[in-house]
Amino acid sequence: MFRKFLLTVLTLLGVSFLPIAHADKVVDDRWYIAPFGTFIQPGGDRQSNNGWGGGLGFGKILNEHFNVELKGFYQNLDGGKYGGSDMTGGTADIQYYISRDTFSPYTVIGIGGVNTSHNGKSAAGFIGEAGAGLAYEVCDNFLVRGDVRYRYNNNGNDHLQPGTGEFNDVLFNVGFVVPFGEKPKVAEAIPIIAPVAVVKADCSVLDADHDGVNDCKDQCPNTLSGVKVSVAGCWIVDVKFDNDKDIIKPQYFANLDNVATRIKEHPELVIEVQGHTSKTGGFKHNMSLSERRAIAVKKYLVDGSQSPNLSTRGYGWTRPIDSNDTEAGRANNRRVQLEVNGQAQQPLNSK
Repeated sequence: MFRKFLLTVLTLLGVSFLPIAHADKVVDDRWYIAPFGTFIQPGGDRQSNNGWGGGLGFGKILNEHFNVELKGFYQNLDGGKYGGSDMTGGTADIQYYISRDTFSPYTVIGIGGVNTSHNGKSAAGFIGEAGAGLAYEVCDNFLVRGDVRYRYNNNGNDHLQPGTGEFNDVLFNVGFVVPFGEKPKVAEAIPIIAPVAVVKADCSVLDADHDGVNDCKDQCPNTLSGVKVSVAGCWIVDVKFDNDKDIIKPQYFANLDNVATRIKEHPELVIEVQGHTSKTGGFKHNMSLSERRAIAVKKYLVDGSQSPNLSTRGYGWTRPIDSNDTEAGRANNRRVQLEVNGQAQQPLNSK
């Protein structure tokens, strides 16, 4: 009989270590308790009637396929030819789960010891168990479990009954498993969104403000529609001052009238009228002169009306647009230009 038990154990071990396709799962490694009840069908060598018992297991889930568990039990066999027996003992089990799901089939082997009381005598012996079972997961922290096991029991030379000290029984265990703690969950996969390639349009073929200057060259992208612009796409006002003068010549009135009309059409614009000079004379004198030129243009544009969004500022010779080494260059630098909505405009070609 002992040879039969060893053959059963080796077979179950061989099945347990067959190659397994591993699923990509989070490992449940919780501890648990497992109360159970037992029905015993004794072998013929006991010459006893069927019996009942119960016990408690304490175990740990190792990984997707294996549990280890320590079990204690009490079992009783009634009557028979030689009378009943009381058995108290325990085993150390290894359970192999073929898969983990709502229904989880498994095989089990265990070794341990038992103390048997029979007709006023008692003896300690070795037991080995092998079997198969099924666990059903009711919820994350409660499973119903049952298995069928073959048990080999060897009491050595302590003959509790005539004829033999070796016994072979079949056990039917039914109970439940209560794992401790929260069951590990599979993390939800975060979708990876591939970046969308942004195709940048060729600025050389675009003209956002429709002023005739492409967006690559346009330094004033919000120019009002229909106004005269420079090669840089900025609003220009044709005003030219004589050297050391801040008087607007009548020849520029028509151009300034057109500018005043467009400003009145767009009262929301915040505009700075900027005055500039050539680099002749002293610095302070030119700063004052440039401010007076800006004020002169503003007065003409508003014509006595209130315009809180129109301000003036003189920059002297600090922002030249041409060389101060020639008369033509100095004449170009004696200019007024506008800065609209805080975006600096190119010089308004006040020649």
